Amino acid sequence: MPTGLKQTSSMIAVAFESAEAAPNTFNQATVDLNLSPLDREVFVCVSINLDPSTPDAQAAADTFVSSSLTTTSQTAVANLANSNCLAVASNVIRAAGFVDGGVSFQTLGSETPPAMLEYVGIIATNDFFVQVEGTQNIAPKAVRGKLYGYRARASADIYAALVQSEVLSA
Repeated sequence: MPTGLKQTSSMIAVAFESAEAAPNTFNQATVDLNLSPLDREVFVCVSINLDPSTPDAQAAADTFVSSSLTTTSQTAVANLANSNCLAVASNVIRAAGFVDGGVSFQTLGSETPPAMLEYVGIIATNDFFVQVEGTQNIAPKAVRGKLYGYRARASADIYAALVQSEVLSA
């Protein structure tokens, strides 16, 4: 348990999905955690699982489906260099220069942290955001997943610092 926080719930799994409206267009879904700011409630993330769609296999074209989960709203799929990004995942089919459908690759930012980490991140505001975007696909793509964690109550100074850090880094 992080210092300054008191766990107020058992482990919770929050399911989510974000889907493109049309092929190769960025989409972001907002997921409400229903946290109580009056009670200085935060969500401690212990694990995240992102499952992006499989890209379309097209001869001579590299196709991608990229996804991320962040604590703040984004205008593009984020990467782990973004301090508000908690997880990333992408599926790729490399076929450029080939006459067949190519070879598939999967890239993941560590879905479950090594055992020595207590948590992946802390969400201090009500929402988290899930982004998806395909590249060179024929059909719209999506990402589905689960965020695992628990609710906790923060001390006043810790809560203020967490909220300010999250909001100012947006």
